[in-house]
Amino acid sequence: MSHLPLKGLRVLDLTRVLAGPIATMQLGDLGAHVIKVERPGTGDESRGWGPPWDSRGESAYFLCCNRNKLGVAADLSVPGDAAFVRSLAAKADVVVDNFMPGALARRGLEPAAILSDHPELVWCTITGFGSDPTRPGYDYVIQAESGWMSVTGEPDGEPTKMGIALADILTGKEATAQILATLTAVRAKLPVERHVHVALFETAVAALTNVAQNALVSGSQPQRWGNAHANLVPYELFSALDRPIVIAVGNDAQYVAFVRVVGVDELSSPEFGTNAGRVAHRARVVGLIRDRIAERPAATWIDALREAGVPAGAVNTVEDALRQVHASALTGVGPQPPGAVLRPPPRLDEHGGLVRAHGWDAFSHAADAGG
Repeated sequence: MSHLPLKGLRVLDLTRVLAGPIATMQLGDLGAHVIKVERPGTGDESRGWGPPWDSRGESAYFLCCNRNKLGVAADLSVPGDAAFVRSLAAKADVVVDNFMPGALARRGLEPAAILSDHPELVWCTITGFGSDPTRPGYDYVIQAESGWMSVTGEPDGEPTKMGIALADILTGKEATAQILATLTAVRAKLPVERHVHVALFETAVAALTNVAQNALVSGSQPQRWGNAHANLVPYELFSALDRPIVIAVGNDAQYVAFVRVVGVDELSSPEFGTNAGRVAHRARVVGLIRDRIAERPAATWIDALREAGVPAGAVNTVEDALRQVHASALTGVGPQPPGAVLRPPPRLDEHGGLVRAHGWDAFSHAADAGG
């Protein structure tokens, strides 16, 4: 498709599970030609991460992050297969891997040597811990060690992980940004390190953002706030008459509008007029709001608050949210424009014959065959 910004960019995907596949899928969504290399027999281990499985036996986990790729199986411990993968790397614009240090070099695929031979190639290696790249990185462990779990959950409850593998997802997106920035520098003939390293732990710690800054400025360990916010009031979950809603007052003008909607005179007290004042009197402010919100159905409050310009929303189920976007059981939640879904995730070695016969030209043959 001519409007895709990365049309024709060649990306060799030597990754598995989630962070790496998210990065390469995102590049594929934007038009890049992505060839995913998997081990014969079992493939990417996420192929076995089920149930659920689709009607063909593919795991939902694998399907979520592998669209817009051609798939080929190769055993890197076999010299012929290693040479084949190296030939793909030699004609690629980008290689992405998440192998343990030294694993590719032992198979004749030393990134430094390949980069030296191909001065316009960009290589991105994803690790778990930048300070110790020999340590495997799994999202759950990253959430624990990065501080996320210490600030997630109810104040008097246990540390809690997030319901999605957000450290992996953010790392994949970080890798995409680093790859595109490095490609831009390479093509502008700027001196730049072409072997990019992105680590889950460092990405996760950086993602603490305002929570990290709170700790740095205050010198104190941030606490868990459950569904409330450390810096803003009211900014949390409230139970309406029939279901929970969230109200997110982000500034003092919104608070004035909010008070007009809820109609509780005490909330107009001057001591609550600034966010700092509301934070200082959190329990009183939240208690008054909680009692008032419980009197009416969620839809009544949400409609009135939205009309007044106050951020508020219902707590949707996953199925509720999916009904509001383009999503497919085969290709997942579609990318935002200019991204596009061009082909479904590959079956294991689905395009092996094409890729071995035609290399990167396999894309034109796959398109001629209908994908």
